[in-house]
Amino acid sequence: MSARSLAKSERRKSSPVTETNKQMSFEAALGELEKLVQELERGQLDLDDAISAYERGTALKELCRQKLADAQMRVEKLSVNAAGEPRVEPFDPSR
Repeated sequence: MSARSLAKSERRKSSPVTETNKQMSFEAALGELEKLVQELERGQLDLDDAISAYERGTALKELCRQKLADAQMRVEKLSVNAAGEPRVEPFDPSR
């Protein structure tokens, strides 16, 4: 099996993000997304493979977005100042 055929076979197996894929680290998901973008930009994929790569990329982008949002929630908290106005401040686990 050629490298290109193997890559196509692997791409077809890699579906949009599933429960198992949610265990991917942000870095792993971003790395895979960057590779997919490079493949798409080269323009050498057939239509079905390009669509599959696009779908996978969209799912990986969403996974990265969610992981960043989760990280932000862990480092910021919403509080109210003396005037009763909401404000966001860094999370301090010692308080």
